[in-house]
Amino acid sequence: MGNMTEVNKTLYIPLYGKSLVSRQHIILDDPDAERILRNETVAFRRKSKSKWLAYNMAMRARVFDDWTDNLLQQNADSVVLHIGCGLDSRCHRIQQQYREWIDCDLPEVISLRRQYYQETDCYHMRELDASDPDQIAGLPGSGTAIIVLEGLSMYLTGDQLNGFFRAVQDKYRKVHILMDIYTVFGAKASKYRNPVNDVGVTELHGIDDIGSVLSGLEIHMVAEHSFTPGYLINELKPADRIIFRILFTGRLYSRIYRLIELGS
Repeated sequence: MGNMTEVNKTLYIPLYGKSLVSRQHIILDDPDAERILRNETVAFRRKSKSKWLAYNMAMRARVFDDWTDNLLQQNADSVVLHIGCGLDSRCHRIQQQYREWIDCDLPEVISLRRQYYQETDCYHMRELDASDPDQIAGLPGSGTAIIVLEGLSMYLTGDQLNGFFRAVQDKYRKVHILMDIYTVFGAKASKYRNPVNDVGVTELHGIDDIGSVLSGLEIHMVAEHSFTPGYLINELKPADRIIFRILFTGRLYSRIYRLIELGS
């Protein structure tokens, strides 16, 4: 993995989950994830290889896919920004055509990504640090931006997220954002249970009051979504459904991890 930082190494964890379910022909069809993992030498530890985590990661990805498809259907001229894209293949998985899609991540991730993905007239990769709002100004303009923030917010402070949102608000007339967040309790609990610990990540940030992060902005909370909708749980084997519901659909899980939609 070369000189990948601890945060960047976390990109392999969801990739493993998507590859696993794709091979089982459930939840997500992701031949890119299967192909990349065949070529990458990654030593996954026990927590990272949990099938329950794999199902959860894949369902999260599928919910983001379906949300993006829905927004593109309503806003065909939008630019799609996948911030913190890692090695994800959402640009290939979605059903809707797009005018312009930009996958953004830190330089070493984009360098690795270019080994597996090719740019086209409507698909581009861009080096971008979400903690530096000045970099947003260099992205292509559009009236509307559909912004995917999957597995990213917990690596940014509240002030950094506010700066990021302010920058996209200034750049685009209208924005649609889907973002997963840890609660403060969830961020603390993750020190003991999160598979990102396996690759050396020790500091994660949680949000209890999204309003404080959006202070002074025109961007507001639109809706809260489920990571684990019933139609995806039903793709699991019957016995697995029971255990999965206990692990990932109870009240405790919602106190740890949330999926929120924002808009302007």
